[in-house]
Amino acid sequence: MIPFSILDLAPIPRGATATEALANTLALARHAEALGYRRYWLAEHHNMPGIASAATGIVIAHVAGGTRSIRVGSGGVMLPNHSPLVVAEQFGTLASLYPGRIDLGLGRAPGTDMQTARALRRDAVDSADQFPQDVLELQGYFAAAQPGQHLRAVPGEGLEVPIWLLGSSLFSAQLAAMLGLPFAFASHFAPDLMRQALDIYRNRFEPSRQLDRPYAMLAANVIAADTDAEARRQFTSQQQSFVNLRRGTPGQVPPPIDDIDSFWSPAERATVERALAVSFVGSPDTVRAGLSAFIADLQPDELMITAHLHDQPARLRSIELVAALKTPLAAAIASDTRAPHP
Repeated sequence: MIPFSILDLAPIPRGATATEALANTLALARHAEALGYRRYWLAEHHNMPGIASAATGIVIAHVAGGTRSIRVGSGGVMLPNHSPLVVAEQFGTLASLYPGRIDLGLGRAPGTDMQTARALRRDAVDSADQFPQDVLELQGYFAAAQPGQHLRAVPGEGLEVPIWLLGSSLFSAQLAAMLGLPFAFASHFAPDLMRQALDIYRNRFEPSRQLDRPYAMLAANVIAADTDAEARRQFTSQQQSFVNLRRGTPGQVPPPIDDIDSFWSPAERATVERALAVSFVGSPDTVRAGLSAFIADLQPDELMITAHLHDQPARLRSIELVAALKTPLAAAIASDTRAPHP
């Protein structure tokens, strides 16, 4: 049985506040912990009216402090926006507060538009191009200090906080393989290169001190409800949000609607359906069939599910129904090919 984990953007429903969204996030994390999910990750996005997880490290502390055992981390911290030393100090602090529970997932994109990216890191010049060097620098801060070392992360040094590389293209797959790091692919919104990225990562992987075998996580939109119709209706909130972003009018997460075809154009529908192709929406039977085929085909070591929904009760119910599917899905997993959990 592969672990199931959750990716959350702390969605702000239309008419709600960030305070309410962050309370919803903690409630969802506590429910996920009780249901046996392995990780709860928060994603860094900026200048987004419908997302409350911009200060990702602070939200991680909020969730870790309100739970007891589930691993909490970033999915991810967008490293071009930050100094590696600052990230090391922040996550070293988190790891000191919550030992053995913190993951650091790193992304190469800014997680926003370019104007906002410049405001985040005004002195950055082609900072995304520095991503490999920044990852190496960050790893150095988490290692044990060497004699005579002047620059140190305190807290941070010697804590060996687990680093993951995230990606939606081939670049991070190659870098994760070269550095021997676990790899998470953003198939929930950019699935086109998923299979190729997995092949590259697995075939080129070089063992490291952190990991001796490749460990690949795939993300998927998973919305389960008591009926297919209700799940599809809840999914319209995420579909509307995606269209609004493409229209240049991002906002708070809209409530579900009965007829999504009245909202989007045929061209917008095609764009959204391609981007959200790795989505499993329906009753437990429908979701089980879809996930079983997906896992059997791609053999991920872990599945990270996300559901960017308006209705908090629907989110709670969805992860509850999905958790109940893990045992029926176990037959689809070749357990003897799995790497140790990072």
